[in-house]
Amino acid sequence: MNSKCTSLILTLVMLLMSSVVVAQSFTLKGRVTDEDGNALEFATVACAKQAKVTMTDLKGEFNMKLQSADSVEIRFSMVGYKTRTRVLRNPRTTQTLQIQMSPMQELSEVVITERRRQTTQMQEIDAKELKATPSASGNAVEELIQQQAGVSTHNELSSQYNVRGGSFDENSVYINNIEVYRPLLIRSGQQEGLSVINPDMVEKIGFSSGGFSAKYGDKMSSALDITYKRPKAFEATAMASLLGGSAYVGMSNKKFSMSHGLRYKTNRYLLGSLETTGEYRPNQLDYQSYMTYNPNKRWSLDLLGNISENHYNFKPHDRETSFGTMQSTKSFKVYFDGQEKDIFRTLFGAASITRHISDSLSIKLLWSAFHTKEQEAYDIQGQYWLNDAQSAEQLGVGTYAEHARNYLTANVQSLKLMVNRKLKQHEIEGGLVVKWEHLKEQSREYEMRDSSGYSIPHTGNRLDLIYTLSSKNDMRSTRIEGYVQDVFRWHNGDNFFTLNYGVRFANWSFNKETLVSPRASLALVPAYNPDITYRLATGIYYQAPFYKEFRDTTAVGGITKVTLNKHIKSQRSFQIIGAMDYRFKMKDLPYKFSAEVYYKALSNLVPYNIQNVKTTYYGENLCSGYAAGLDLKLYGEFVPGTDSWISLSLMRTQQKMNGQWIPMPTDQRYALNLHFTDYFPGTTRWKMTLKLAYADGLPFGAPHRGITNQSFRAPAYKRADIGMSYLAYQPSESETKKYSIKRVWLGIDCLNLFGISNVNSYYWVTDVTNRQWAVPNYLTGRQINGKIIVEL
Repeated sequence: MNSKCTSLILTLVMLLMSSVVVAQSFTLKGRVTDEDGNALEFATVACAKQAKVTMTDLKGEFNMKLQSADSVEIRFSMVGYKTRTRVLRNPRTTQTLQIQMSPMQELSEVVITERRRQTTQMQEIDAKELKATPSASGNAVEELIQQQAGVSTHNELSSQYNVRGGSFDENSVYINNIEVYRPLLIRSGQQEGLSVINPDMVEKIGFSSGGFSAKYGDKMSSALDITYKRPKAFEATAMASLLGGSAYVGMSNKKFSMSHGLRYKTNRYLLGSLETTGEYRPNQLDYQSYMTYNPNKRWSLDLLGNISENHYNFKPHDRETSFGTMQSTKSFKVYFDGQEKDIFRTLFGAASITRHISDSLSIKLLWSAFHTKEQEAYDIQGQYWLNDAQSAEQLGVGTYAEHARNYLTANVQSLKLMVNRKLKQHEIEGGLVVKWEHLKEQSREYEMRDSSGYSIPHTGNRLDLIYTLSSKNDMRSTRIEGYVQDVFRWHNGDNFFTLNYGVRFANWSFNKETLVSPRASLALVPAYNPDITYRLATGIYYQAPFYKEFRDTTAVGGITKVTLNKHIKSQRSFQIIGAMDYRFKMKDLPYKFSAEVYYKALSNLVPYNIQNVKTTYYGENLCSGYAAGLDLKLYGEFVPGTDSWISLSLMRTQQKMNGQWIPMPTDQRYALNLHFTDYFPGTTRWKMTLKLAYADGLPFGAPHRGITNQSFRAPAYKRADIGMSYLAYQPSESETKKYSIKRVWLGIDCLNLFGISNVNSYYWVTDVTNRQWAVPNYLTGRQINGKIIVEL
């Protein structure tokens, strides 16, 4: 009897002990959302006492194993949101939590940044600072991109930028999943005017300086992905300044929303500070509209339209410049006659219809059309004198004349089908695009140069022009493009991985070329420190030729003829990128440090010359090359409630032509950019933004001598812009319902604060010995711009 009792007691004890062991561990799962019920991906879920950390997936869901105790404290955190803590009392088996996180309180115009961890090569750039940033060009989005690591520019009037050694033609731009085009004949920032992106309508900015995913088209250097906003209620903004003005209005109801943006820009005031004084009358007008209709949860219709017209009228008067060194100073004086009249008229329209088959599956059909009609016409003659400023010796006296009548009409239509499928760990996307292109060009250019009574070049019995070009082409072609990609996120223990892999293909009827472009990127958030993200990306990128690249030139009887090279191949770039992001806090303020090292092997390159900021391609695949560098960026709240950053880029890029290694025209060896924002002490009504740029000069050489003779390098580009904004009016909470005006801002900008004379290009003068002298053309000087912004 005793033995039976003993065995029974032992059995009960063992069962009790096993139940206790089972109770020691439990599963915690749940979902994290924002106040609107939207899933928050990459939110951190941590149990500090047990050293356990995980992150939410695409649907905001999480799952982790923990040890049970009398109380288990769980901490939910994400940059830009208030941290939440939940205490579980003696948890058992499975616990489910639904967590809603609230954004941090904002002071006036304080911006919440880095809400989402970057686990792909596409970084999100905050768009809320666009209005307060001092701007010379009016292209606020592009100016923001120009300050990013790996991006460079040498012309404050231009929206063009170079990324990691690529030309500005190698940058793709998308608005609401639709690739957009820019005018093609534009050759300088003064002509360029307003870009296609309206900053008043922008909600999200995504930018990748390399290693971007398969969904972005056939460009080698960068991808800029713009999302226009859908207003949730009535809103309006009006801005007026000495350089132009803009107006924006948006409205919506439960099913319909629309927004309209109108911009007017003139560079006349800025161009008046250029050293070449003259009658500058440039003006640009741009209107855009974006409308959405959602009859129910399953269907949505989007419409986007843009009309833009840029006029560049220039009548130069005279010019006097001193250049050289303290030991050898030259003076150059020129008197002008003639004028330039350019017109760039573009139309763009797009429509898309989306069928949401379920919450995780959607199909979208997009149609877009782009039309541009461009005219470049000038007849300018100049009589010049080149002297030694110290000895008054006359080095050159002569005349030059430039003539152009260039006309271009381009039409591009596209039809695109997109499919998106979201699963628990996967986000699969695919697309198929058909493009129809029609380009019609008629060009005539020549240049005459006469020095001290003879023409260059010349023979004993004939005078020749130094340069002449004739072109008449009509081209129709079809492109078929497609892609498929997957974003796969998973946990391995407490390590979090994101793999973005896919492939892109394309076929062009003009040269019968078919391209296949595999791409992949991997991100790791290690268990030992969830504030660190490691990224590795690689892929093959092709630059499909378009208009400029396949215009081949041949000289016949002293006249340069333009033909379309049907044997042209796409330029190729094999890229490998290693990166690290580190998020940390200092004095309880958030910061992020990023570092990227990259190498790009380039082949089938189409070389080009840049003369007087005009890019001319050779029209043939003649070169191979490489680009290698390091990009560093520190981003954060240097001052509480503001966003600032500093970036440093180091790069080397070369190309090999005829067995000779030479720097590429974009070989910028270093670039340093600073964007600093601050409030005046004791108030948030006064806000200051400072922009500093210091970048290495680019290679250049004499005109019409080929890229192998680009043996000079321009001086470094140095510029400082400062802007101050004052919140002149903001109604109190009790007055908000009475008045429609939300805020009134007064601003004043000092552009080129230190009055630095940056070199934009060079004018080449030939003396009596046929020796050429490079006379610098300078960009804008110091200017003051005042503005007023009214928000409704």
